[in-house]
Amino acid sequence: MDDRPNPPAPLSLAEAQSETWDVIVIGAGMGGGLVGRGLTERGLSVLFVEKGPAGHRTERQPYSDAVTGATARQLRGYWPKQVEAHDGKLTNRYFAALGSGVGGSSVFYAAALERPEPHDLDATPASAHPTGGWPVGFTSLLPYFHKAEDYLFVHGTEDPLSDVPSPSLHNPPELTEAEQAMMADFQACGITPYQSHIAQKRLPGCANCLGGKCPRSCKMDGRSAGVEPALATGRAGLLTDCEVLSLIQTEADSIAGIRVRQHRAETTLSAPVYVLAAGSFGSPTLLLRSTDQSPDGCANSSGWVGRGLMFHVNNFFAVWPRRGNAPIGQSRAISTRAFYLIDGHRLGLTQAMGYIADYGTILNFLRMQFVQSRFARFSRIEGLLRIPAMVAERLFGNADVFVAQMEDFPHPDNRVTLNETDPEVFTFHHTLDPEVHKRQRVLRKAIRRALGRWRMMFLSIKPMVNHGHPLGTLRFGDDPATSVLDPDCKAHDLSNLYVTDGSFMPTSLGVNPSLTIAANALRVADIIADRHMSNHQTQEAADGR
Repeated sequence: MDDRPNPPAPLSLAEAQSETWDVIVIGAGMGGGLVGRGLTERGLSVLFVEKGPAGHRTERQPYSDAVTGATARQLRGYWPKQVEAHDGKLTNRYFAALGSGVGGSSVFYAAALERPEPHDLDATPASAHPTGGWPVGFTSLLPYFHKAEDYLFVHGTEDPLSDVPSPSLHNPPELTEAEQAMMADFQACGITPYQSHIAQKRLPGCANCLGGKCPRSCKMDGRSAGVEPALATGRAGLLTDCEVLSLIQTEADSIAGIRVRQHRAETTLSAPVYVLAAGSFGSPTLLLRSTDQSPDGCANSSGWVGRGLMFHVNNFFAVWPRRGNAPIGQSRAISTRAFYLIDGHRLGLTQAMGYIADYGTILNFLRMQFVQSRFARFSRIEGLLRIPAMVAERLFGNADVFVAQMEDFPHPDNRVTLNETDPEVFTFHHTLDPEVHKRQRVLRKAIRRALGRWRMMFLSIKPMVNHGHPLGTLRFGDDPATSVLDPDCKAHDLSNLYVTDGSFMPTSLGVNPSLTIAANALRVADIIADRHMSNHQTQEAADGR
């Protein structure tokens, strides 16, 4: 049985306006959901303003690029429009794996919530940091990693290669015979594995809905672990199908309100504090089009709004089980950090993808590479990809697919810009630095060396940019000249605007970003709540109470 009642219905625009809110949170994904939960648990009232629909709590569906109509996509909780990508030579438009609805992209994710390594955030003796280090280090974030792992019910086993314990991890389900065999074979090859850290309760009757919307609260995401618990406190309201057009800035140092539109009706909403959590594309886009005080956009005195865009760089490979063993199939249970850092090269986490290299999988990989190539404009060629996919299926047979995920480093010219004709078309400029190819060669050599006595093959030739992981477009830092946010994730230029989505990150880490986003959102919730309490006490003292 499920353990959570149905959440209350979304508010109407009139109902939202009739209430007094301590904080307005723009976006209801992982960053928005968790900051909202943290704030309500500290006693503050929160209004979530979400562009997408509430969705039906009982629906089950994976993310699919096959749905192309804007209205149909929006109803399903997908971002309605294609993104527009510029790589310095070509302009491509395609659907990125982005959500738009309660829970955001996280309701479609595979729930892999891995903690970063200390050297991801800090300069260490073993590894210089590409930016010198985050303004808030690993030790300061560690209590919030624990809290996020608990809230999101992350299960898995300790990584034997790590000396930082994970006491909040829940016990994972028992490994299948195939998983045990693969783990043993990895260990024999010197690849120290552990059971992946997955945000999933595994309630009785769990359908293992990784990679899609779940009708129950088994899979923990921005909706089930953030928005719904916040609503259950009775101190939160949810406004869906509501687009935030711009931030209202009547004074130079604060936000006075937000302009919103719901079903063609436009109005304004206000609160003392605003949290921007519309995603690493949506948040900078909103700031750039908020020009009440500056033509360059809100909170943009540094010129860094939208800049420093990063993704993750995926290297997919197929691994055959030993003769006589079955593939692990629809399992993401195996991860390893054996290749995470080699001779100072940041190579990232390697993990099972949860599917075998069959015809459909291979065709999907070929299409992902095709849409990012210079041949993408020749749509007829795409149909011919079925031929090499059929050939490859015969070669691969029952191989399992793994991914090695490298981080991307920030560059100011990699950035989000405004689309001149359609504000719903996220537009960005991004090129891979040549050093990515160097790290890819180091990574592939290490994997081949470790798995050389097995049958294995890489499924991609060039580095594959994961456009579902945009990060870093509102970076935080100590210097207002080179960052948008201060270490508390408050805008340097503004007294009452905070950011809790992945855009705050100055580097992209070697792991999926969701746990770090959730941990930081809980940290920012405490910062806002502490300041609210301090201001309240100061006001009481001034009033003589």
